[in-house]
Amino acid sequence: MRIARKFGVLAVAVSSLALLSACGGPPPQAKVAQVQPGELPAGASWNGVYFNELYGMLHLVHTGSTIQGKWRRTDGSAWGEMHGEANGNLFRFEWAEYKEGFVGAAGTTRGKGFFVYKRPAGENVDDRLEGEWGFDDDELGNPWNCIKQRNMEPNLSSIGATIDATGPVGDWE
Repeated sequence: MRIARKFGVLAVAVSSLALLSACGGPPPQAKVAQVQPGELPAGASWNGVYFNELYGMLHLVHTGSTIQGKWRRTDGSAWGEMHGEANGNLFRFEWAEYKEGFVGAAGTTRGKGFFVYKRPAGENVDDRLEGEWGFDDDELGNPWNCIKQRNMEPNLSSIGATIDATGPVGDWE
């Protein structure tokens, strides 16, 4: 009788495990960067335009503790926008990128990320952003490092969709 009871408990436990596994189990934890804010370098400002070979020119505008940004990929295939909070030299953000020529969910990807503002040692050096981005709730997985461009002012309205508000042109007949 005891053996039958033990097998019954074991069978229930195995069945529960199989059911949990079939349902996908608990959702995975988001990958969050383990970075702490530090001091922004003396005289530094988040406002500016930053270049990356893949992601192109990233325009950032810092107001209070919030930062808004936009970029257009160097190959013109997509443009994106980000927003988030700055704390010293750390900027955590949410982003969305829109693929040119696509509409709806198929053309939009979203995620999170972070940048750490850095200034290399030496004279006459360019400030940098070093960070990562991830999909959905992850803020890790893909590097994104940029070099701040000198004498360039950010212009968020210069990047975005170019939709003709007047509608189709021409005779449809």
